[in-house]
Amino acid sequence: MTLILLVFTASLVKAQAPRILYSEPEKEDSRRTNFEIIGKMNGNFLVYKSNRNDDAICIYDNDMKLKNRVKLDFTPDQQLINVDFVAYPDFFYMIYEFQRKGVVHCMAAKLDGNVNKITDPIELDTTQVGFAANNKIYTTINSDDKQSIMVFKINSRNRDNFVFTTLLYNKDLLLQHKNRMGIAMEERNDFFTDFLLTNDGELVFGKFLRQNNNEYITKLSMVLKYPDSSDLSVTNVELDGKILDEIKLKADNTNKRILLNAFYYKQKRGNIEGLYSLLWNKIDNKKIREISSLFSEDLRANAKGQDASARNAFNDFFIKNIIIRKDGGYLIVSESEYNTSRGNAFNRWDYLGYGNPWMSPMDYYNYSPYGYWNSPWNRWNNNMNTRYNAENIMILSYNKDGSIDWSSVIPKTQYDDESDNMISFQVVNTGADIHFLFNMSEKRTIMLNDQSIASDGKVTRNPTLKNLDKGYEFMTRSGKQVSGKQVIVPCLYRNYLCFAKIEY
Repeated sequence: MTLILLVFTASLVKAQAPRILYSEPEKEDSRRTNFEIIGKMNGNFLVYKSNRNDDAICIYDNDMKLKNRVKLDFTPDQQLINVDFVAYPDFFYMIYEFQRKGVVHCMAAKLDGNVNKITDPIELDTTQVGFAANNKIYTTINSDDKQSIMVFKINSRNRDNFVFTTLLYNKDLLLQHKNRMGIAMEERNDFFTDFLLTNDGELVFGKFLRQNNNEYITKLSMVLKYPDSSDLSVTNVELDGKILDEIKLKADNTNKRILLNAFYYKQKRGNIEGLYSLLWNKIDNKKIREISSLFSEDLRANAKGQDASARNAFNDFFIKNIIIRKDGGYLIVSESEYNTSRGNAFNRWDYLGYGNPWMSPMDYYNYSPYGYWNSPWNRWNNNMNTRYNAENIMILSYNKDGSIDWSSVIPKTQYDDESDNMISFQVVNTGADIHFLFNMSEKRTIMLNDQSIASDGKVTRNPTLKNLDKGYEFMTRSGKQVSGKQVIVPCLYRNYLCFAKIEY
């Protein structure tokens, strides 16, 4: 009886252990190949690849065997400036831009799961630039339910008044509204947060003022554009003397509100004291409430890195994910990241200027500054003089009213001297648990770790993943969850690009 129980338990553990399957490296794909994981379609997995002027989409089956590599014959001969994808269960849109002479064209193609054109590419918009432009002009965002898609650009030629051009489409890519409107930029150091598109079609972002060489935020406005409005609605947020750090937004579509989060300081150049949260009613464009959560000494002691004290434990932490629960509660996931160069550490404000295109003065051209950090074209940022470090992950759970329920820390230490591609983590939300995938050095070997957190905040270190073949280097931060229990993670194998499917 005991033997039967042991066999049953072993088989249960084996059945629950995640499985990894790898694609075969292709000679066309090196570590310099630009790529984008499109998603899962008709039981297959689609990945876009670009090698100079050669654009293709690879179709992998459930075992990650290459079924087809479809060369895109409708793209121009020259290299594309940018590509975005919006995927559905049985088709996807490829929205791309390129320059011909002095005009940048923004195009869209609708393709099925076999990468056949459903419709010929259509032109969404054009911009005359008059010179060779390598930076993207257009930004594509979509609502969480993918019923709304927006393409927009920002003209910053007049530094006192930026001009937005927004094009709102429905799921069938039929234009619903096109608007052109300005927003006053009163200060030289006025910038924007990331942009959101709600399920109701509202464009939402923040405008803020950074002072003292971009070090801290002292002025904030919420900006909304309603679908049927031709203006941007700008509402000032009273910070009551609070000094904020990098701002992150998230749409809570179920409760018709916007969640804004930022770490905060009590004084300029001080230590991070806690988390500032703002709950915003998007219907009447008003504040619901704001909460300042002071980090406890116990949390500081758990979160601090190897070389940090409890006082400055959070000075290297950056918010990475905001996960909304159905009941209106939410999780804040942050990570400790810092760089060192020739023995000198970058401070937090150096890192903000380096890592976020909104954090430093720049010429938007004229146009959308989304470019560098969020684009797949620039992930190969090799710099042998810089060491990239990523350490502990902190998870904070808040209820619907913004009160903290629990906090947990996943300890880790990562670094790389070539780039930041192999460090940091990937979140996989399976419903029952949230998994964190990341590389760790174990006995001089880099191993893929899987730790999960339950709804009560309990952290579980899961067994080593099955089929972890030597020679594969996982780029976890560039992975993408493609279904409820599947994630595609890019890998390097002998300097060739390939992909792994991890299945829970």
